[in-house]
Amino acid sequence: MKSVRGVVVGAGVVGLSTAVCIAENLPLCSVTLLSEKFSPNTTSDGAAGIVLAAEFPDILLERQRRWFKDSFDNLLAIAQSQHSPDAGVMLSSGWQIFKEVPTNRKPFWSDFVTGFRNMTDGELKRFPDHKFGQAFTTVKCECSTYLPWLEERFRKAGGRVEQKKVNSLQELSDSFDFIVNCSGLGSKQLVGDASVYPVRGQVLKVDAPWLTHFIRDGDGKTYIYPGIHSVTIGGTRQEGDWRLHVDKGDTDGILDRCSSLEPSLKKAKVLSEWVGLRPSRRNPRVEREWLQLQGRMVPVVHNYGHGGWGVTIAWGTALDALELVRQCLKEMPQQAKL
Repeated sequence: MKSVRGVVVGAGVVGLSTAVCIAENLPLCSVTLLSEKFSPNTTSDGAAGIVLAAEFPDILLERQRRWFKDSFDNLLAIAQSQHSPDAGVMLSSGWQIFKEVPTNRKPFWSDFVTGFRNMTDGELKRFPDHKFGQAFTTVKCECSTYLPWLEERFRKAGGRVEQKKVNSLQELSDSFDFIVNCSGLGSKQLVGDASVYPVRGQVLKVDAPWLTHFIRDGDGKTYIYPGIHSVTIGGTRQEGDWRLHVDKGDTDGILDRCSSLEPSLKKAKVLSEWVGLRPSRRNPRVEREWLQLQGRMVPVVHNYGHGGWGVTIAWGTALDALELVRQCLKEMPQQAKL
């Protein structure tokens, strides 16, 4: 019989990755995944899912490099395996272009993606408004395929799944020996974290099978990401904006900006429009604490606040969360393990 009961709250890409890591690596733990929403209704489902990163201001660069490398290596292995079509994970090559030459021409993650180099003058000619660019091959996740695949993997590892809104950690303390909070934007209410805020993202899916290379403007607001079934174009980065309805002005702006980078998009049919709120924070919170819940001390591991980089670093932060759970189990009173 499994001796320790754990719960993961949240079923976006971070919650599912964390649940899989714990269930597969800690066989003595019985793990339950609780979430109000599951795929296809999570924020992660609409993510473009391309793996590249921004730098967080207050986290050691070495830790950020590890998060990126662990995530990239994990997804690359899936992309190069027989599971690639079922998981919706593919290789994606293309360009990141800049209107001004960035201070840092070689981002910290450039060592881990494949074939990273600066673009030639000849390549940049097709983007006359841009002065500098980088070419590389990375990984892309079709999250509406990847999330159900992760959930199935979690179930195969013995995990239990339950759809339920969690209003307070107090309501979990009787049933579980440890709690892992991957509730994203929900952490604002669930653990009272006022530093979490939404960054509204609007994207379109278009039918443009002739496009095979991604193009991303370095400011992160304009991008074209070919996928398995469609091309994702975007986007918006509207901080503190809670609107979940599609904005026609944003749609028109996305089509204009993306068509200026890739004129053939004028011929593409729009298949769908989508809005999601990225769970943003100055830095992701990946740490543990002991909380007094219903009169007993319960270890809580937090893993949330990834903003627009959830797919990029989910597996890396999940491995960190797994390690934090291991530490909690070592410190847990013996009777909790029986």
